[in-house]
Amino acid sequence: MGTGKRTLTMAAIALVCAVTVLGAPGAAHASPSKPTPTPTPAPTPSGSPTPAADKELEEVRGKLEKLYHDAAVATDAYNAAEEDTQKQSGQIVELAREIVKGQAKLADLKDRAGAAARAQYRGGGLPPEARLWLSENPQAYLDGAGRVRQGEHATKGLLAEMTRTQEDLQQYARDASAQWKRLEANRKDKAAAKKKVKKQIAAAEKLESQLEKEEKERLAKLEAAAAAKAQTAWLDSGVLDEINTKASEQGRKAVRFATAQIGKPYEWGAEGPKTYDCSGLTSQAWAAAGNGIPRTSQEQWKQLRHIDVKDMRPGDLVIYFDDASHVGMYVGDGAIVHAPRPGRTVTITGAGTMPILGVVRPDAG
Repeated sequence: MGTGKRTLTMAAIALVCAVTVLGAPGAAHASPSKPTPTPTPAPTPSGSPTPAADKELEEVRGKLEKLYHDAAVATDAYNAAEEDTQKQSGQIVELAREIVKGQAKLADLKDRAGAAARAQYRGGGLPPEARLWLSENPQAYLDGAGRVRQGEHATKGLLAEMTRTQEDLQQYARDASAQWKRLEANRKDKAAAKKKVKKQIAAAEKLESQLEKEEKERLAKLEAAAAAKAQTAWLDSGVLDEINTKASEQGRKAVRFATAQIGKPYEWGAEGPKTYDCSGLTSQAWAAAGNGIPRTSQEQWKQLRHIDVKDMRPGDLVIYFDDASHVGMYVGDGAIVHAPRPGRTVTITGAGTMPILGVVRPDAG
């Protein structure tokens, strides 16, 4: 990217930083090309600076980052359990259909086998040798005997099919029982994850509520400064000089969808259309582009194709933190669109404002 274009881009991102403040994980905006200076401590009533107060606010910021990060991890666990629950519910419904079909098939086979047995019984009596000697038309008898053997063979086939159908029904029942056990386990996992999400968010909100208005404003400046510093360091690495790949058609569609959600609130576990969490936004954006991808950021990292940062293009997903607990969509010029965390809205921020784990590409093109 040329120097002029980069300067223009950084100015635009700096403007975003000035009007919107995000918190971790992923809750910060891109910076201008030079690091934003650390805010001057507010004076006390006596006029002396209060460095201790800023230090305490920095500790608060660290605690909030951890609480919201833990909430993001729990949200991913909740989303994974929810996805598995839906999948297993569908499998149970399908197994139930197979059981109903198998029972109908077994009833039909039993009727046919019973009819065949009754027909054989009516044709029984004397041994075959005696019936041949007493027959007035031995050839006709032999022809009839051949048909009887065919009937006996068909009856054996019916009995074998009945046995297979019964075995299938038993296997369907075992599979359904196993799926029910998994379903119940996932429901418990989902409930535990939900409880943890709410606990972490409540703790963060309580911590923030204890701050005075002036302290919240200073905390916001500290968050913005930290984000600006991280983004500047990332850009100064020269990474943008190597990123010049154009988006695919699907990638452009995904970016259009994601950016159209800007301003909508974050809500954990949400997939739109009014609220989103981080992976809910990216998965729905790619679904809108015609390509279904995993629901959670961790599974997106595990299952999608990994791409070097220097090769990423708009539409690719940037995965953050060592545990892949956050994800954003690259939109070009060193920026991502993402759903940051509770209390914030879908926004554009610098791609380097959080620790990057790696980049994945949903489409194969």
